[in-house]
Amino acid sequence: MSVVDLAQFMEDLATQSGAAILPFFRAHFGLDDKSHGTGRAFDPVTEADRAAEAVMRRMIKDRLPNHGILGEEFGSERADAECVWVLDPIDGTRAFISGLPTWGTLIGLTHHGAAVRGLMHQPYLGERFLGDGKTASVRSPKGERRLHTRRSEALGDAILATTDPRLFAEGEEAERFRAVEAEVKMSRYGADCYAYCMLAAGQIDLVVEAGLKPYDIVALIPIVEGAGGVVTTWDGGPATGGGRIVAAGDRRLHDAALRRLNP
Repeated sequence: MSVVDLAQFMEDLATQSGAAILPFFRAHFGLDDKSHGTGRAFDPVTEADRAAEAVMRRMIKDRLPNHGILGEEFGSERADAECVWVLDPIDGTRAFISGLPTWGTLIGLTHHGAAVRGLMHQPYLGERFLGDGKTASVRSPKGERRLHTRRSEALGDAILATTDPRLFAEGEEAERFRAVEAEVKMSRYGADCYAYCMLAAGQIDLVVEAGLKPYDIVALIPIVEGAGGVVTTWDGGPATGGGRIVAAGDRRLHDAALRRLNP
């Protein structure tokens, strides 16, 4: 497939997964807890998650049988392939089951392990955030526009987002996050993938998280980077493997956050 074909195919994946998800949103549906009562935090998965990932996997296998797949619900296939699709059918499942629209479908593509394309689709709101690491855009009922991060170098001027501060491990990890949070202008919780998209849109300046899986972040890297931002692990390494992640709209702000996260 050409680059143009891959871009259209990613859009097709978004369309079909959205069609599978929307009948379940703000409706009664099955819900399972992936923690299985082990004492770990509640980890919900819905019929919508499984249905959407199954649709995308079928499409990839039919159209691109040499490509690999890594998905949250059904694991990996051909993980050593040159190109691997990284899928999170519903990032923000807690928001989804609560009827809140701060969730999205993450569709990422890696080439030799590097995140090269990403799309976040929110079918209920009709929004698609797209990026290829060089440019990024958002398409919505209001039209389409390019995305650009906000220039901000000081933590004291920054708006920070994280999914939930309780997800940081007690002790040093939580203390490092609190050291960053203590300096910023404002903090917001619970946005999941939307935090990174709002960072790309110049609404948020900094996202700090921990415990992410590849499918939580791969699709978002080309969007943030395409808008002019920076995404790494806390130690400044590649973010494609997940783990402790820091994203910033300005490299100077990113450097300031890293200094607090690595005292």
